[in-house]
Amino acid sequence: RQFAYHPCVHNSKISRDMWRLSRQSLFLTFLLHFLLQPPWSLHALKQSEPLRKLYIVYLGERKHDDADLITDSHHEMLASVLGSKEEALESIVYSYRYRFSGFAARLTKAQASKIRGLPDVVSVRENQIHRMHTSRSWDFLGMDYRQPNGLLAKAKYGDDIIIGVIDSGITPESPSFADDGYGPPPSKWKGICQVGPSFEAKSCNRKLIGARWYIDDDTLSSMSKSEILSPRDVEGHGTHTASIAGGNIVQNASILGLAAGTVRGGAPHARVAMYKACWSGGGCSAAGQLKAMDDAVHDGVDILSLSIGGPLEDSGTLHVVAKGIPLVYSAGNDGPIAQTVENSSPWLLTVAAATMDRSFPVVITLGNNDKFVAQSFVLLGTASQFSEIQLYENDDCNADNIDSTVKGKIVFCFLAKFDPEPDYYNITKATGGQGGTGVILPQFYTDSLLGDVPLTLPIPLVPVDYEVAYRIYQYIKENDGTPKVKISLTRTTIGTEVSAPKVAVFSSRGPSPVYPGVLKPDIAAPGVSILAASPKTAVYERVSYHFDSGTSMSCPHVSGIIAVLKSLHPEWSPAALKSAIMTTALTYDNNGMPIQANGRVPKIADPFDYGAGFVNPNMAADPGLIYDINPSDYLKFFNCMGGLGSGDNCTTVKGSLADLNLPSIAIPNLRTFQVATRTVTNVGQVNAVYKAFVQAPAGVEMVVEPPVLVFCKERRVQSFRVTFKATRKVQGDYRFGSLAWHDGGSHWVRIPIAVRIVIEEIYSKIS
Repeated sequence: RQFAYHPCVHNSKISRDMWRLSRQSLFLTFLLHFLLQPPWSLHALKQSEPLRKLYIVYLGERKHDDADLITDSHHEMLASVLGSKEEALESIVYSYRYRFSGFAARLTKAQASKIRGLPDVVSVRENQIHRMHTSRSWDFLGMDYRQPNGLLAKAKYGDDIIIGVIDSGITPESPSFADDGYGPPPSKWKGICQVGPSFEAKSCNRKLIGARWYIDDDTLSSMSKSEILSPRDVEGHGTHTASIAGGNIVQNASILGLAAGTVRGGAPHARVAMYKACWSGGGCSAAGQLKAMDDAVHDGVDILSLSIGGPLEDSGTLHVVAKGIPLVYSAGNDGPIAQTVENSSPWLLTVAAATMDRSFPVVITLGNNDKFVAQSFVLLGTASQFSEIQLYENDDCNADNIDSTVKGKIVFCFLAKFDPEPDYYNITKATGGQGGTGVILPQFYTDSLLGDVPLTLPIPLVPVDYEVAYRIYQYIKENDGTPKVKISLTRTTIGTEVSAPKVAVFSSRGPSPVYPGVLKPDIAAPGVSILAASPKTAVYERVSYHFDSGTSMSCPHVSGIIAVLKSLHPEWSPAALKSAIMTTALTYDNNGMPIQANGRVPKIADPFDYGAGFVNPNMAADPGLIYDINPSDYLKFFNCMGGLGSGDNCTTVKGSLADLNLPSIAIPNLRTFQVATRTVTNVGQVNAVYKAFVQAPAGVEMVVEPPVLVFCKERRVQSFRVTFKATRKVQGDYRFGSLAWHDGGSHWVRIPIAVRIVIEEIYSKIS
């Protein structure tokens, strides 16, 4: 048989799971048979039948506790439209039955429309394909695993917390997922180890306690030929993110000698469960992703980490949070453009990416002995000798123009215009292919370049800023002889000489186009040049750990921190954990300067860059006050039916979101004045007095009532009002401020504020 079951699965459930998994196997057999039909057969089928696509039918809250009855009701609903139960069984791909009700099925447009009109149907939408968006990072965050009285030790290193990861699969042989020293999985665990090619039952262990995989025709038709129909990771994304969140402590890790140190996850003793819903080349099916969430809730995970994004909010996520499971999502990699942040539902924890205090400097020395420092990965070659420079200017700087004249030389590109940026990868590849020894070219930023790509190139690629590029160009033009240059080997530098953190240029920015009244992203964490576990594929055959950058890397950092906090405070709700993370965040870098945001024009970061700031796990463990939210409170502010609103998203607002008890305030349309109400719960010293400290947005008067909160044993929960009054009648952009409650000691409970004064109801900033 193709599937095996985890020994912790209750025997009474095995027959049901076998039936369900057998149906998935039958579906795969049918689908593969369909795809292998000769072209004439497919053509005839297309002509005789209307086009069927995968649709997600969302039904909201469950009406039965018995999951099998829920699945039966899905079959009956489909049969009422398709004409028979046999057709319903052939059409259905996933049944969502554990925390909410719904299903994914292959339907024609007319059938989907008919289902949309049935009673109890909340929404029907076509399936979407989402995108998949560390040796130093945890030390930079202050989470030293060697401190006997440190945060990790107090939290028992996240022992027995179960981190669920929805991603591209996992590499079970990685040392990050070895189970030496672990006991049996927690008794609440009900998951399975779903096997397949290159993934046996023994691939799961006491560390990697479960694995599942999800495939449908939307991903199968476009995925890479190298993919494997099992939880095995071919793409590498899932192995990397899972090891960042909950990987073991692995010493003496590096990539070809760079970034040497101890690699570990945020909660190194946590258990990991992988839900493979993302496929190399095929992306992440929203239908499969939703089924993975449904299974994860049933299996017993404590946290779900999703480094995935798309244009629409994921249906069903509120049900997961209502079950007490924090959902941590990446913010997206479309920065520094405004309004690109994804995954902005207010019950999610949305993570931006930032740098850390590590750099990889190289020294460029010109023939006249002028020296410049850049960042790159130069591990071999001509570091001690000068090479002749071959200049390419403007449009001549492209791979097609690189010829044999570059042999033994270093190519330098000079661009008089900044757009479009040069195709650095193909230029470097072509130069190496023609015998060149290196490439220097201008680039606005290096955040996304300092990953694996430069290490796959045949020769060094060194990006420089435009000032350095001009100086090199000037040297070439003014040199009467042969212009020469040499590039040093890379060294690894850490510490305060590297100002950090800085918001990464690629990190998606707010405000949210879906929820203008919700400040997003929520928090920033390390996401640039993160060293974590590699897949077992030909591309990574020389390395067990590799670099990657993206909000995909910052997301599991916060997931690991949440695991540690949940171990310390098991009674805290997802909203309380999110509040602790946000209200203790840093807005200053390691040199005491305001955090910057990288971009074509670097600037001081604001809440649309990093939310509340840069995550500070040690302070988050003791936040003083928390802004808590009961999941039912969300339904007071949205026209939601069981967690989803009219249309496709829970985005139709009943009233002002200013009163939703978030640890932030966003007012996108302040005309004259507006009042926001918040409630805080004391989780620190029983008897405490907190005073309000206000930093009002420019052009706005801000008053807090009462300005002092007095807590005692009988009064742990208190509310306050914040009044915003426009002092200038102008159609403005967003302005930023903050409100902090201070107890006179170590607690500064700070929330970010974003306000836009408007005159016209709908005002586009595009002219």
